[in-house]
Amino acid sequence: MSIIHRTTLKPTKLELLTDWLPKQPWYRGAGTPELTKAGGFRLDDPAGEVGIEFMAATDASGPEPVTYHVPMAYRGAPLEDAPDDALIGTTEHGVLGKRWVYDGAKDPLAVRELTALLKGEVSAHAQSIDGALDPTVHAHVTADDARSEIVRILEAGAKAPDDAVGEVSAEWLAEGERRVRGVFVVVRAG
Repeated sequence: MSIIHRTTLKPTKLELLTDWLPKQPWYRGAGTPELTKAGGFRLDDPAGEVGIEFMAATDASGPEPVTYHVPMAYRGAPLEDAPDDALIGTTEHGVLGKRWVYDGAKDPLAVRELTALLKGEVSAHAQSIDGALDPTVHAHVTADDARSEIVRILEAGAKAPDDAVGEVSAEWLAEGERRVRGVFVVVRAG
């Protein structure tokens, strides 16, 4: 079970994303993001070394708010053989020291644990509560030979496309503190 430390991060996760998001091809903003954490969930690293979080962050910088989904893996050392664009940035954790924060879509451990979630082998954990599961996260897959696609722009009420063989859906906070549900991950046949 992951341990959630009540400590400081310098820079914070949202500060890291403020620099990283505008460089992504799926970024819809036109300038510096104005981010707030809107929700998400965690998966456990069986070895207890890597933090794995699937974060929803809403950007209010444009004419309409956009909620991005950014899976992140927090590591105590650089990820060997990581693609050049996998690193979101580094941060100083008040308890654990320097952490390398990677895009979870490009981190093999995060991808492996996401696959385990889809197969029902692991459960999603609450984003900010030690030891608590998150019952709002629903995951399933109906094919053995499948590949996951991270949905980067979250839309309230969105469903997986008809050709999908699975999905991960979860809740996040929308405008006015209203809880909404949508698809975080689409699974397609191999």
